[in-house]
Amino acid sequence: MAKRPIFEDVTDGAARAAPQKVSIERPSGARRAIRAWLYALFALVVAMIAVGGLTRLTGSGLSITDWRPLTGAIPPMSAEDWAREFEAYRQIDQYQLLNRGMTLGEFQFIYWWEWGHRQLGRFIGLVWGLGFLWFWLRSQIPPGWTGRLLLLGALGGAQGAIGWWMVASGLNEGMVAVASYRLAVHLGLAFVILGLIAWYALLLGRSEAALIQARRAGEAKLFSMSTGLMHFAFLQIILGALVAGIDAGRGYTDWPLMAGQIFPPAAFELQPLWRNFFENDGLVQFIHRSAGYLLAIFAVVVWARGRRSAYRTTRAGFHLMLGAMAAQILLGIVTVMHGAPWPLAIAHQLLAVVLFVIIIRARFLAQYPHGATIGKGRK
Repeated sequence: MAKRPIFEDVTDGAARAAPQKVSIERPSGARRAIRAWLYALFALVVAMIAVGGLTRLTGSGLSITDWRPLTGAIPPMSAEDWAREFEAYRQIDQYQLLNRGMTLGEFQFIYWWEWGHRQLGRFIGLVWGLGFLWFWLRSQIPPGWTGRLLLLGALGGAQGAIGWWMVASGLNEGMVAVASYRLAVHLGLAFVILGLIAWYALLLGRSEAALIQARRAGEAKLFSMSTGLMHFAFLQIILGALVAGIDAGRGYTDWPLMAGQIFPPAAFELQPLWRNFFENDGLVQFIHRSAGYLLAIFAVVVWARGRRSAYRTTRAGFHLMLGAMAAQILLGIVTVMHGAPWPLAIAHQLLAVVLFVIIIRARFLAQYPHGATIGKGRK
């Protein structure tokens, strides 16, 4: 067997020992097109959350007293139609107890808000349905993705039904607004849909081969911690919905105390006891505040782990998460101290969307790091 030069042996050995970079293969055209469609749906769902918040803040949610998924898309077209809708609204307790004497013009204002909210929901369903059919009929849906995309449509349909379930609670005797826990379910499902869309869009941003290779370099501990942070943030969003549902953000405007003390007065005055956790404005706001403090502490813990990641983009993702968390906490404090006026309340809600998506992105980078290499070293 012929001898090989020593320098050739060293060179070959070095080549074999060199770290191998993961190939970042570009996604196919179909994946890019589906991703663009998901981005459009994402923007529409964010708009839906904002419009829903404004509908609640303007007291418009009970202005349409029936649910007609198809024919309800046509608004009142004549004076008789408007008189019929107004008469139906005058029969519910919100009008009798809060808005007695409202003029037709004032009713039309709140009616258009609720009609626009429902119409936007129908439009989102149309965009999903047409988009899904387009990709399905052209056989462009990647393997394994049909069920995921159908899930979005199913959840969207369920959201419409839950929306009416929420509104129906406010039409019951003695109610002047929707039940706060039903509002929380409605908003919570909106964030579930939003989170799934964001996750799917992130997955479609890379090819399947690149995802498989990147996952081998994923940081399991960091992914687990960021998953916990995502769930905690979701819980805080639900608690925020309970606050919004009973306008608890306007009851105590001092901070860090509540009515001059750590624990709010009369926190358990309602009977039975469980009602206080949903309907007592002091206790509901106290729980939301306390959960916010705990969430902030946990976010710092997760960030401390994320900043030690071997990958630059992952570290940057967790830096962004901590910055967004700090901004949301500050905005929440300002919102409470100003009595939750609608511009600040909507800004707080939309920043919750931004924070939630940023956490999801950081979680994604923990599992599928960019620029991953087989070997050690910070990238």
